[in-house]
Amino acid sequence: MSKLGSLGAKLHRGEVSYDFIGKRKLWFTVSLVLVAISVIGLAVRGLALGIEFKGGVEYQTSVRVTDNTVADFGDAVKATNAQDLGDPVVTTIGADKVRIQTRPLSQDDITKVRNAIAQEAGVQPNQVSTSQIGASWGDQIANKAIWALGVFLVLVFLVIWVYFREPKASMAAILALVHDVLITVGVYALVGFDVTPATVIGVLTILGYSLYDTVVVFDKVRENTRGITGSNRQTYSDAANLAVNQTVVRSINTTLIALLPVGSILVVGTAVLGTGPLKDLSLALFVGIAVGAYSSVFIAPALLAAFKEREPGMQALRRRVLARRAQQSGAAAPATAVAGAGQPAAAMAGTGATATAVRPQDRPKAGTPTASSRPVKPTGAAGRPQPTRKPRSKRGK
Repeated sequence: MSKLGSLGAKLHRGEVSYDFIGKRKLWFTVSLVLVAISVIGLAVRGLALGIEFKGGVEYQTSVRVTDNTVADFGDAVKATNAQDLGDPVVTTIGADKVRIQTRPLSQDDITKVRNAIAQEAGVQPNQVSTSQIGASWGDQIANKAIWALGVFLVLVFLVIWVYFREPKASMAAILALVHDVLITVGVYALVGFDVTPATVIGVLTILGYSLYDTVVVFDKVRENTRGITGSNRQTYSDAANLAVNQTVVRSINTTLIALLPVGSILVVGTAVLGTGPLKDLSLALFVGIAVGAYSSVFIAPALLAAFKEREPGMQALRRRVLARRAQQSGAAAPATAVAGAGQPAAAMAGTGATATAVRPQDRPKAGTPTASSRPVKPTGAAGRPQPTRKPRSKRGK
């Protein structure tokens, strides 16, 4: 068995345990810092919305890509002096195509920019594809994305509530999902990647992945806490921590297996293709899967335990468990002190007599005859003292 598999077996049996729930203040602090950084990034830099959301004009043409392709096409487009042109976004697609995105332009300016691109690429103007996307269409896409996210969260809340029959589990899962979304979107703001429909698809996908991992942990928590109020062996937090330990190796394995192919797609989409849906989708998936695995282990169970520990029944259970542990600790202390004093001291405590320590040299050696407690004759047939016995007729008298 591998070391990780052996560790997982020990965690599942409770032989090895890490206090995930007990250190929840640390995990909450880490998450608050990450969320704060994400919110600051959104406020300062904002999201680089793609042309699908803010509208504009997109041009594509075939060209042999070199190190100067981006700068050359950017200068050529700026040289047209089109009205409200702004800074064009030039990206390469593979090794034989270039894409230029601009703000919404008039028909005359669109023609001027297309001719400039064709001249720079050395092709005919009709070989430059043009796509116009209105700002109203981009607003519709953004509104639908927000609606989809809201409907998803509401359905998740209801499904978890029905499945676990526990609204606190729904609240903990929703807070963990919001945590994942904020950090993922914050990374997009800090990195500067374009937010496209592929990004929205990636965010919704990682929400499902994070939710699946969280439900697995919650299901184990429910199994460990079934009928817990009828005993005084462990608190709700103890049972939840055991559930996290029993599932943490599984979470690590599934996360690593999912991150490896997504990371490969991210590298290919960024370093090889340069731009496109693969890059937008893979970044959202990579960040979301990593953050979702973190929240399903460190955040969601800790939130659930914090909510449940506020219930009167769970508080009474905690008091009983702590009282039982204190009683066991108090009973173990005197026993330890007596065991440390040694056996002769225990014998003295039971009889009240004064005991004399027996030195090693005073102990009889093996084979040395010891004196009998019965009366003996001075001599016998073998020349040794022999014990005497009363006649049988007088023993019962």
